[in-house]
Amino acid sequence: MSENILEGKFNISKDVIFLLEKAENDVEEEFKKIDKIVEKNQYKVLYAMQKNHLSDIHFNGTTGYGYGDIGRDTIEKIYSDIFNTQDALVRPQIVSGTHAISLCLYGVLRPNDELISACGTPYDTLNDIIGKGSNRNNGSLTDLGIIYKEIPLLKNGKIDVEKLISEVSSKTKMVMIQRSKGYDFRYSLSIGDIEFVIKKLKGKNKDIIVFVDNCYGEFTEDLEPTDVGADLIAGSLIKNPGGGISPTGGYVAGKKELVEKAAYRLFAPGIGKKVGPTLNTNRLTLEGLFFSPLIVGNALKGAIILAKIMETLGYEVLPRFNDLRTDIVQAIRFKTKEELITFIQSIQKGSPVDSHVVPEPWDMPGYDDQVIMAAGGFIQGSSIELSADAPIRKPYTAYVQGGLSYYQVKLSLMIAISNMIEKGFIKI
Repeated sequence: MSENILEGKFNISKDVIFLLEKAENDVEEEFKKIDKIVEKNQYKVLYAMQKNHLSDIHFNGTTGYGYGDIGRDTIEKIYSDIFNTQDALVRPQIVSGTHAISLCLYGVLRPNDELISACGTPYDTLNDIIGKGSNRNNGSLTDLGIIYKEIPLLKNGKIDVEKLISEVSSKTKMVMIQRSKGYDFRYSLSIGDIEFVIKKLKGKNKDIIVFVDNCYGEFTEDLEPTDVGADLIAGSLIKNPGGGISPTGGYVAGKKELVEKAAYRLFAPGIGKKVGPTLNTNRLTLEGLFFSPLIVGNALKGAIILAKIMETLGYEVLPRFNDLRTDIVQAIRFKTKEELITFIQSIQKGSPVDSHVVPEPWDMPGYDDQVIMAAGGFIQGSSIELSADAPIRKPYTAYVQGGLSYYQVKLSLMIAISNMIEKGFIKI
């Protein structure tokens, strides 16, 4: 029946359908591994909700100052339990992962403190926050007198621990670890990688604050960075933990005094977590969190089938289909700009929203190169929903993430293959 729909409604050939069916058989064991991770994380979320006596009274929001918002307070207790931390800040006023990260950096660091990025140059959108971009005098960290260093990654994409430890000084207040690859063609950092680095750093100086940018990584493994010693983490609710339902928001979780400083930065010193109206977002935040392990599992399965198919067709992919995954991002390297653009446009065509729109490269705020982005989701900028984006620069690499439904990822992939065959880029 599904073949009739694919052929009749979407004009997918039998050869392309067969290619996907064969690939699904080949990745069956990988899918089983994902199911086990989903199950464990689902129990973790359920336990935290039950422990905190979640009730429908917590679904109500507040207005104005947001005083006495018991739903908001309960959400933060649930997040704190899930991530095994002393406290959490989960607010709709946090609009993105970049915003959540900036709260941690500006909240904790002071003039003459040193910040070290253990993963080399971080994600593009942090350049202006750190002071690496063209607007250095816009209130960036370096503009405020914070010292910044980068430790380039090793050729294998791992943190250069020996170099990192040697660069730690008496001024080093925080070491920042970016879990996901960003716009780099490398492996993302596993929980095991992060745990090893944290142990080495704490061995050098137990007071160093280890902050992990956890974007794209939540619920992809059994543990989170705070389970293995991270002092502070941050992420976005329109990525993994929002489950495609939370309409906006971000989170910070970690040691109580550090979360409090982030809250002071979000609102005002002395006020912090006491304010912040949730309006009508509490139920959506909670429901999204409940579905998050399952949705992340769908996204991981979509990434696995993408990797398997594209590698079969002769493209370089990272991670490979049977590699350990620690985030939802799948990188695919194309030979030409035209192939890259065709692929991204095909992902858009398989979307439930704006499938009729054809994305083109544009000057996206916060990025040095033009970017092409497929994002046919229900929530603007939601990257737990299937999206694909790429900077228009050599080597031409697409970064695909998300997928509320595995079958949408599968359909988008079949559309992409069909379009690439039609343009003569590939044969099957």
